Amino acid sequence: MTKRIRESAIDGVCEERFCDPEALARATSKLSQVDEIKAMADAFKALGNPARLKVLEALDGEELCVCDLSEILGLSMSGTSQQLRELRRLGAIEYRVSGKFAYYRLADGFWLDLIRTVLNHVSSDRKPTVEGVKQAV
Repeated sequence: MTKRIRESAIDGVCEERFCDPEALARATSKLSQVDEIKAMADAFKALGNPARLKVLEALDGEELCVCDLSEILGLSMSGTSQQLRELRRLGAIEYRVSGKFAYYRLADGFWLDLIRTVLNHVSSDRKPTVEGVKQAV
């Protein structure tokens, strides 16, 4: 027989189910449209790969060919091209062809600014812990 462990509010879970209709209405009115939420999720998914984050940082003020980026990433040319394809799809980077080489650069600095903001946030001392939340209660 399995013993069910009761979750409590101290664990971050409501002990009883009660929804406040007014709070629900306010919160629901703030939600983006479904297609906008999907577009945001797709953008975060594209940024969810460490190699792609490295590409954005490497291209800060630089124009680099795929050969250079492949070396920086430690990936094959094919693997690097896959990462670049996702960033192009996002609109974060663009390229130009010069002879036999493809040179990449940032197309929209927003994405680099975004990852730097996230980096500053996650490397700060503002990370809450479960214990810290429990102590505050």
